[in-house]
Amino acid sequence: MSSVALNQPIPDFEAEATGEQVIRPADLKGKNIVIYFYPKDNTPGCTTEGQDFRDRMSQFAELDTEIFGVSRDGLKAHENFRAKYDFPFHLISDKDETLCKLFDVIKLKKLYGKEHLGIERSTFLFDKKGVLRQEWRGVKVPGHVDEVLEAVKAL
Repeated sequence: MSSVALNQPIPDFEAEATGEQVIRPADLKGKNIVIYFYPKDNTPGCTTEGQDFRDRMSQFAELDTEIFGVSRDGLKAHENFRAKYDFPFHLISDKDETLCKLFDVIKLKKLYGKEHLGIERSTFLFDKKGVLRQEWRGVKVPGHVDEVLEAVKAL
């Protein structure tokens, strides 16, 4: 399986998501797709990012855009996180890191002086043909969702 690359079609994958869904890129053709990776459910930055996407969901929907959040948390944790903050989009569980590797978002991080491998907050925008048009890596949450929305408008 090759990894994602700008101006290339999304590689095929299958992933379990909330709402008992199985997400496949082929099923999403005809819509713009935003896939955002975040480190962990119910942590401050990840919660804020999810709320920012939630609060602009109607604008994304008007632009025919589906949003998916991805972390290594399990489906039960995702269902609880989604319900707690009323996220209108689905969360993908990537416990085995298949998508994390496909999108190359696992990075060496430092927390309290200790190094560990974790998800680097990243967002990917695919057009209606399933082609990667923009990627943001090492994302800082404030203002990010607005930047993504502007990029969707520019497609």
